[in-house]
Amino acid sequence: MTKPSTSTSDLFNRSKFESLLKRRFFFAEAFEIYRTAPNYKGDNRGLYDYGPPGCSLLANIVNEWRKHFVIEENMLEVDCTAITPEAVLKTSGHVDRFADWMCKDPVNGEHLRADHLIETVLETRLANSRLAVADNNKNSKLEKLDSLQVQQYQEILAKIDNYDGPELGKLIKELDIRNPNGNGKVEEPTAFNLMFKSAIGPSSTSPVYFRPETAQGQFLNFRKLEFLMAEIEHFVDPESSKTYDRFNEVAGIELPFLDKNTQLSGKTAISTMSIGKAVEMRLVDNETLGYFLARVYLFLLKIGADSRKVRFRQHLDNEMAHYACDCWDAELLTSYGWIECVGCADRSAYDLTVHSRETGIPLTVKEARVTPLKVTEWKATLEKKLVGLRFRSDAKKIGTAIDQLDQDDLGRLATEIAETGAMTISTDELADGATSVELSSELCSIKRVTRLETVREYTPNVIEPSFGIGRILYSILEHVYWSRPQDAAREVLSLPVIVAPTKVLLVPLSNCAGFKPVIKRLAARLRAIGVANTIDSSSVSIGKRYARNDELGTPLAVTVDFDTLKDESITLRERDSTVQVRASEDEIIEAIRNLVSGGETWSQVSERLPETPRQSQDDWQR
Repeated sequence: MTKPSTSTSDLFNRSKFESLLKRRFFFAEAFEIYRTAPNYKGDNRGLYDYGPPGCSLLANIVNEWRKHFVIEENMLEVDCTAITPEAVLKTSGHVDRFADWMCKDPVNGEHLRADHLIETVLETRLANSRLAVADNNKNSKLEKLDSLQVQQYQEILAKIDNYDGPELGKLIKELDIRNPNGNGKVEEPTAFNLMFKSAIGPSSTSPVYFRPETAQGQFLNFRKLEFLMAEIEHFVDPESSKTYDRFNEVAGIELPFLDKNTQLSGKTAISTMSIGKAVEMRLVDNETLGYFLARVYLFLLKIGADSRKVRFRQHLDNEMAHYACDCWDAELLTSYGWIECVGCADRSAYDLTVHSRETGIPLTVKEARVTPLKVTEWKATLEKKLVGLRFRSDAKKIGTAIDQLDQDDLGRLATEIAETGAMTISTDELADGATSVELSSELCSIKRVTRLETVREYTPNVIEPSFGIGRILYSILEHVYWSRPQDAAREVLSLPVIVAPTKVLLVPLSNCAGFKPVIKRLAARLRAIGVANTIDSSSVSIGKRYARNDELGTPLAVTVDFDTLKDESITLRERDSTVQVRASEDEIIEAIRNLVSGGETWSQVSERLPETPRQSQDDWQR
């Protein structure tokens, strides 16, 4: 498709944009008639329904995601339950650590995320200061900031993700940060767990949470070697230095980086470099993580992201998820600021290790060694008959505790036995309430043994690209929205063909009876090759019919006119440039097939098919 101009104005008109999305029913507020009803006391803000074009756009993005990652990378999918038992999320660390800092407006009862509140207020102050300078202080309501204030605000915004709760509270007090909705003061930030708690069945003895991420279901299914759509868990051998055999395919792709050192210096300057160089200088930790960063970037551009509004921001140490050792977010710039849309984390072996430790089930990979390896290690031998006679029902728990000891533990306990003739190990709660037990050397011995290892067993590391599809969808819509320079009322969504809700608009030039069978035949032929199309045979001018489908992001339009009845030729119009070409029905259908599949670009089609003057209904009537 032709690259559109960005806008008739440098300032993005969000209210006009969102009015278009709601008017054309990309989405709408859920249960809106209840929220606006005079006696309704609930609060369902933030809940939205996708309309027909929104549903199609969402499905097309997910379908392209599947092609770009699942098919291209030979991945497999699982679809895990949306609720997760508390024990699983307790083990993974989410129950204790998956929280954001929130503050409450005591007047209107709103709960606001503290870092986002500070961002909103400071960015508004900076924007108003710029307007005040441009307006030469003519508007007394706009406050001009001095250079020190501007620098202070910019440094705070650069480091906003690194502040903890008390630090955010201090900033709110010092900078007099208030709720923009009513200008009310807010209370001290408190930690708010991001998971929704519920229970299975009428009893509350089986607490569950709506999953905070899809990953945990994948880790628990690891032994079946399956993966899930929209959140990728790519397992790697920790001894491979996380190299990747396809890394050379993307090494030359240049990405926009905002690394943690730049953020900590109070700046947000983006450095652009190839992913190959970024991995070489260890800005990005390893090839596998780098490969997926590049693939994520290509995916975002493919579905419509503006390359000037994409960056990869490295997590600061204070905001790093408890399970990650490195993490980069693909962020998209919108009228709300930079929005995290894809998180790319190196989770090391955290999840598989903690779940295996908790359940006693090994979540490991076994592979045959080409050359057997001689291994010297500590080995514990439990005299099970003696332990059973002495400890009765506790014998199994003691055996499990012994099996879970690692080499460091075994080495330490071997020294303890040698020095004292006994050792003490931790266990699950025993019959007498104790959580540890002492074993004499008669009951358990630990010795160094040498064995020949023919099978290698290890816990894989995990690289996880996690996609927020809803955030991506909204951000893409902002990126592709613009207005015709000659007519600001003619709004356009320049969605790529691969994700556009409807691919082709079929329009008869007028209500001539001879056009109807042609339109019907074209619609059937397009459906047969899987191309979504719609017919607009309304009585308004053809220009208005084009315009209202440009609003829906429909990239192509086929027009049937009076020349069609003479020579069976039809025209094909491209949305962004409004250029039209004319050819036979078969040639146009083939061009559409190629454009939808990605086999051809519009520039290639317009070069090989003759361009035709843009016609209007009035032209034909004359």
